[in-house]
Amino acid sequence: MFSKSKIHESGNKTQDTARPAAPAAPTAPTSDMKAAAPKPKPPASILSSDLHITGNIKTSGDIQVEGKVEGDIRAHLLTVGESATIKGEVVADDVVINGRVVGRVRGLKVRLTSTARVEGDIVHKTIAIESGAHFEGSVQRQDDPLNPGRPVTKPAPAAATAAKAEG
Repeated sequence: MFSKSKIHESGNKTQDTARPAAPAAPTAPTSDMKAAAPKPKPPASILSSDLHITGNIKTSGDIQVEGKVEGDIRAHLLTVGESATIKGEVVADDVVINGRVVGRVRGLKVRLTSTARVEGDIVHKTIAIESGAHFEGSVQRQDDPLNPGRPVTKPAPAAATAAKAEG
């Protein structure tokens, strides 16, 4: 009996030495998959409610404003907190306004929640305005609202355009 187990054990040892080579093959594709995986998104920067900034803010990341900003803000995702006040232009891919903005808002997706207070024009690709939001200004849809080179103008009335074409 012992001889069988010794033979069996020695067989296991030869198999064990062959086994590490087998996992090496799957390890290479796994490292390739890790390299192809997207990088984790950095956390949002938060400007607390006791912070007052005078000047422009520019980031390629996400920012949440709870304090007061007197200046323009440019970001990927901008969240304006309920206690926040921004006096200046806001430009972001995604804009969520819970607080107060005095100035133009430009974004691919703009959302005014029920606690939002906006005094200024909004240039957007898509917009959502919840019931209870306060908004004074104009709204204009553009395919590329983030492009600052394109002026925001209101189209001429159809009657005025037709009269110019005839004359």
